[in-house]
Amino acid sequence: MIAAELLKIQQSAFIKSFEIAIQLGAVFAVLSLYTRKIIDNPEIIAKVAAAFLPTALIGFALYPFIKSHLIGNFEAVFWSLLIGGIILILVELYENKKEAQKETLKSTVLVTDSQPSYIQAFGIGVAQALAVIPGVSRSAATIIAGRLFGLSKSTALEFSFLLALPTIATAAGYDAFKNPAVFEGNLHILIIGFTISFLTAILAIKFLLAFVKNHSFISFGVYRIILAVFILFLIL
Repeated sequence: MIAAELLKIQQSAFIKSFEIAIQLGAVFAVLSLYTRKIIDNPEIIAKVAAAFLPTALIGFALYPFIKSHLIGNFEAVFWSLLIGGIILILVELYENKKEAQKETLKSTVLVTDSQPSYIQAFGIGVAQALAVIPGVSRSAATIIAGRLFGLSKSTALEFSFLLALPTIATAAGYDAFKNPAVFEGNLHILIIGFTISFLTAILAIKFLLAFVKNHSFISFGVYRIILAVFILFLIL
């Protein structure tokens, strides 16, 4: 949405669907990097399904409202980025403090998780459902929820990536089913967007996995606040 606005591209039915559909590139990027992990750990599929359920129910129920009132709404983006950035910083400070205390006390309950429980997965899915509001960020919502449930940074991040598979694929597929005509004559544009999305997603995933090993999510909270200020002065 922000890129389209800066490029002076009018929000049309095609552009709204295009912004959803090109995210399939990110889905294939996740598949290319995590296929082996999914095959070796089939239980994670069930947990991803449990997390996807609340998002699917809310997404299907609110689809007309999302397309007509939320996509393209930069006021919603501004507030979502700003509030979400503040929450991300506060949650990360809280979780970092807890983990530091556990390490100091040499506790036996240090975070050593490899994946969330089913209850945690469902809770992460409820948080993800908030991302129907532009600017909330699907990944930010799921990471914040994962951290609040006590997941390590790397586990919260990886589960967020895996949850993107059914979420984005279903969103793009359902939108294409509801609006098949908007893609007629524009398939080449969609292919270009998909390809660039795929390549940049691979780079982003690899960078983020390496980054969170030695850095906090606080920097991403700061980034969100800066982006909100950018939107306030240049777009709103």
